[in-house]
Amino acid sequence: MSFFIPATARRNQVFDEPFWKEIGSWLPSASGKAVTMRTAIQVATVFACLRVIGNGMAQVPFKLKRESPDGKSRAPAKSHSLYKLLSLKPNSWQTSFEFRQMLSWHVELCGNAYVFKSRSSSGKYLELIPFAPGQVVTRRDADMRLHYDAIGFDGTSRTFTQDQIWHLRGPTLDGFQGLDVISLARDAIGLAMATEEAVANLHKNGIRNSGIYSVEGTLNKEQYDDLSGWVNKQFAGMQNAGKPMILDRAAKFLNTSMTSIDAQTSETRNKQIEQICSFFGVLPIKVGFADKTATFASAEEFNRAHREDCLAPRWEAFEQSAMINLLTEEEIALGYYMDFTEEGLLRGSAKDTKDIILGYVNGGLLTTNEGRALLDRNPDADPTSDKLRVPANIVGDPAKAPPALAAKQE
Repeated sequence: MSFFIPATARRNQVFDEPFWKEIGSWLPSASGKAVTMRTAIQVATVFACLRVIGNGMAQVPFKLKRESPDGKSRAPAKSHSLYKLLSLKPNSWQTSFEFRQMLSWHVELCGNAYVFKSRSSSGKYLELIPFAPGQVVTRRDADMRLHYDAIGFDGTSRTFTQDQIWHLRGPTLDGFQGLDVISLARDAIGLAMATEEAVANLHKNGIRNSGIYSVEGTLNKEQYDDLSGWVNKQFAGMQNAGKPMILDRAAKFLNTSMTSIDAQTSETRNKQIEQICSFFGVLPIKVGFADKTATFASAEEFNRAHREDCLAPRWEAFEQSAMINLLTEEEIALGYYMDFTEEGLLRGSAKDTKDIILGYVNGGLLTTNEGRALLDRNPDADPTSDKLRVPANIVGDPAKAPPALAAKQE
């Protein structure tokens, strides 16, 4: 039976595959909550951090390019079998966006992402097939070669060699396995889970404090059950919130719990947002949490910091990992390389976009047609649109300058 079973035979339950059982084992946290990958992504801040990082990795165009031998030109390597897989369709069921977003989630949650490189006998790439992190166990032999033991959807196992697997790592201490972020952040995530549960229970009980209902004398079992049922019916739940309690027979209600204000629930929840964001390297404002001091100008700086400190290192790591795992030494020597087109994310308002592109074109960094390409416009037929403009304040050799500029310099 084939290790990769057809899509029609795969089960559709998200957490029922065999590999979830391994990564679903719980980790103890100081709060007493069981922290697993499954429970961690149910924490709003964890999910938001993953979404922000994953979207930042997926929405920027990722393409295979080639530099000419003389270094004077760079162009998309559309004739290479990897070009379409990376930029549009890596396999039969995913888009490039979905594929890169998923790999990003794997790395951020588990520290590792694994992709099987499906190739023909001639070496041409056919598909890039992702594995779930818990589906693969990495081993290193005495020769420092890596081997990957993978569990298939049908429960069978198979060992792959290093040249068959694209292994994308996060931060690592041993050099071949990424750090398990969920394990490292279990206390911060566990406290966030415990705080959310405490607030939920508070609202479930109508935001009323628990305490002791004291009466004179001794209650028998029937009287106790009647009194307990009456209290739950009359005063528990959101529908009874704010309803006054009427007591008889000299009964007294003694408060034995803290209010949400006493417990500083709001402050604890806010602190956990910051703690979890710090583990993922995401600014709290990017997950929708900001204090009242933030302004439009500071928010713009936050976005710049997010691109430079959070996404840019991940872009570079992804590019280098893809190059050394998917390209041969000969192809790298021929000028092939991977590239994130960051301009897809750097584009701001229409006015800013216009000013930036005009600055590049008029400054001689881009031709008119290259500027039009950034706006997804058809090239201009005028031959001068494929030539760089020389700024009027640049004085060079008149013989090499355009005729109008040469006459002006003379």
